[in-house]
Amino acid sequence: MASLGTPAHVSSNTALQCSTWKAKRVRCAVSPPTWREGRRTVSFSLLLSHLLLIPHRGAVQASPFDNYIKRKKLDPLEAYVPAVILTEFQIKDLEKTLEGDEPQYDFCRSLLRSGPAASLRMNIRAVAQYASDSGNGKTAFNAVDECLRSLEELDSLLLHAIRNDPEASVKSMKAKINSALNALDSLLKTVPSDVLSKGKVIADLYREPEGEETENLDPELKQLESIL
Repeated sequence: MASLGTPAHVSSNTALQCSTWKAKRVRCAVSPPTWREGRRTVSFSLLLSHLLLIPHRGAVQASPFDNYIKRKKLDPLEAYVPAVILTEFQIKDLEKTLEGDEPQYDFCRSLLRSGPAASLRMNIRAVAQYASDSGNGKTAFNAVDECLRSLEELDSLLLHAIRNDPEASVKSMKAKINSALNALDSLLKTVPSDVLSKGKVIADLYREPEGEETENLDPELKQLESIL
């Protein structure tokens, strides 16, 4: 699953990247999550709008990611955390799609290549780099390796399931999902509590139904926007 290598945040150049970080909503439901645009999600997208124009350089270079990260100054940690949290929700959505009588394996694979999950590799590596700077690098990068390995193996299982391979069981897929989620949880524990709280607020705003939008949330969005 080499295509998991993607540029930071939301880009549009590899199989695991989406065309833009559209203001979409991740739903925890058995049915495919609905991604939509609304005033709040458009406002949220302003927080990450600078991410859309980052060129895809890391995936075409043979050198390790660390060499790339040293050449390019990282964005603030606050810019990466919401995307990682949203990816957790997206992976949980994927797990729910496996619970039906006839799991849509091709749809599950598409979930790994769309939305926040499309830019997971560089987002979590950036978070790990910040953790390394604060002395938690070993834990963080081990979590990154475990997460990516689990998702690569999950993608392989899904592909084999599409080809009707009896060895590709739903049970084994869920085991890989749980492994990836545990790794992401471990990585997020290295994030300072104040930054993690802000990231959760942004992720929650992104996921809320459009009908629940209220004007009094706009100042908060503006405050979050100032983070960048």
